[in-house]
Amino acid sequence: MKFKLHYAWIIVAVTFLVLFFSSGVRTIPSVILKPLEAEFGWDKTSISFAVAISLFAFGLGGPIAGTLVDRFGPRRVMLAGLGFTALGLLPLTQLTELWQLHLLWGIIVGVGTGAIANVLGATIANRWFNQHRGVVLGILGASGAVGQFVILPGLIQLSSGSGWRAVITTMAAAVALTLIPVFLLMRNRPEDVQLEAVGGKSAAAAAGIAERGTPLREAIRTRDFWLLAFSFFICGYTTNGLIGTHLLPHTVEHGFVEVETAAALGLMGLMNVFGTLASGWLSDRYDNRKLLMMYYGLRGLSLAALPFVIEMRGLFIFAIIYGLDWIATVPPTVNLTAQRFGRATLGTIYGWIWCSHMIGAGIAAQAGGFFRDQLGDYHLIFISAAVMGLVAAGLSTRMSIDGRKSVVPASTPAGD
Repeated sequence: MKFKLHYAWIIVAVTFLVLFFSSGVRTIPSVILKPLEAEFGWDKTSISFAVAISLFAFGLGGPIAGTLVDRFGPRRVMLAGLGFTALGLLPLTQLTELWQLHLLWGIIVGVGTGAIANVLGATIANRWFNQHRGVVLGILGASGAVGQFVILPGLIQLSSGSGWRAVITTMAAAVALTLIPVFLLMRNRPEDVQLEAVGGKSAAAAAGIAERGTPLREAIRTRDFWLLAFSFFICGYTTNGLIGTHLLPHTVEHGFVEVETAAALGLMGLMNVFGTLASGWLSDRYDNRKLLMMYYGLRGLSLAALPFVIEMRGLFIFAIIYGLDWIATVPPTVNLTAQRFGRATLGTIYGWIWCSHMIGAGIAAQAGGFFRDQLGDYHLIFISAAVMGLVAAGLSTRMSIDGRKSVVPASTPAGD
């Protein structure tokens, strides 16, 4: 029998590539923070402020991208986001003033990468798949983990050998080259290539239920929206903002050498791949609220132990446990959002939920640098993240829908 590949999987491959390099760009601050401090004499609070601005802009790119994707489709948004990111990266090699870092990395790269981040993958999965949607969300979520696993150790080595400017130049070139497959292969909907979504039209989709949506002004009046938003705020606080920005400086200050930390980060990225793929598979089969409770609880416990890690064995154990649920929260959060508010407005509503994620990340990035400068270590901020992880575990149990179904009738109770 002749095997015929559905074009949706080409779309997944292109999107994976875009998200892979976008996540690689987002790892840059952890690599260049100490070199910038050494070369320009800027303290961690000042540099962390630029990272915080970028994370806020990254988050704002989510609802902007979500609205634009709902209106113009993923292809144009991908091209614009990649172009904006490259435009912000290239001048960074000539950086001389702190305000330039705030503008170029903080705003331009922040918005550019935000436009081609998590919201895009959620939209692709929900437009092109009526089956295996959780698995696809896991694959696209894992792109960030693979980016961390492959790109971050390489950037650390590149920075050690050739300096931080080589890191910027390399990532700018990679982003620019990614424009080519997007331009040639990306399509907005299955109908653009005369196909149906993978799995065909479900009974609900045939009845028009799958494409139902909820206006943002109605969504924000529901308890579920705020439970999703605040739990994702905590997700950002405990991942991108804190660990993504400050783990490398923290380990170096605790006596670990950068090559050792790079190995631990690579292991964390590898475990993240397994964890995210498994989460996608599990989110198609089990109560997504219980999955989130488990992920956030495990994350909180691992962060509580981090200040006491003083040897490589402990760092590797942390990398395994923490890595398993770094991005594992994404598939169930997307599923719950689509289930609760409908797929037609998923880009817009999930975009704002994603924005709350990055607001949390921005606060953690800035707070991490501030408390490090004030107290001399990161212990307090890691403990705060551990407590918040446990809070998010509790919030997850309060949501009104389990998220296992693909769609629900418009008459489903609001659960306010």
